[in-house]
Amino acid sequence: MTLWQLLGSFPTIIPGIFLAILLVYWLFSIIGLVDLGDNLELDSGDGAADVHLHTDAHAESTDLHSLASYLVALGLGGVPLSIVLTLLVFFTWLLSALIHKYLLQMLGSDVLRYLAGAMVLLLSAACSIRLSALAIKPLRPLFVKHHARSNHSLTGLSCMITTLSVDEKFGRAEVKDTGVNLNIRVWAKTPNHLRKKSIAVILSYDETKQRYEVAALDKDSSN
Repeated sequence: MTLWQLLGSFPTIIPGIFLAILLVYWLFSIIGLVDLGDNLELDSGDGAADVHLHTDAHAESTDLHSLASYLVALGLGGVPLSIVLTLLVFFTWLLSALIHKYLLQMLGSDVLRYLAGAMVLLLSAACSIRLSALAIKPLRPLFVKHHARSNHSLTGLSCMITTLSVDEKFGRAEVKDTGVNLNIRVWAKTPNHLRKKSIAVILSYDETKQRYEVAALDKDSSN
């Protein structure tokens, strides 16, 4: 059996068609016609399935969450759905092609070959789940999203004043957030005792003026 006969006959042709469609999709992604970041992503970071996709249809969203739950349970979460589908189809195609070449073509009856081919297709699809899960595991760190803290999340933290004084109109301070020193705009009610290197506490964030209200940190409360 030639390569083209193998690829064009049952059962190899079934996953082969889907693989060809996915190859076209990846070609469009490479040339920029499709954005990989826009497709469904399965997040399994906290052990629960989370689907990231903008949709307005409640029924569609429910179906997607159900799909995500199944895939995450099978170890296929943490990467975009396009990668999951590509790996599943590729391994199904590869396994069915190998079994087809070395086993199915030995069967003499066409009916027997089609029955065995259907079983091979199901077996290849089942085995592809495990192989895809193994292939996805080293890829997960590439798709980890680091979410920056919001401005309001700094409320309650202590900061060090970096300007000579702080009043209602002017002031700067430095605050440590997740190991990084941030220089922020601050203000405080006057009179106050805030000077350079004074320790203050962040009280609130003003969205309009994009600055933080601070107050002197009571030394007694910090002990």
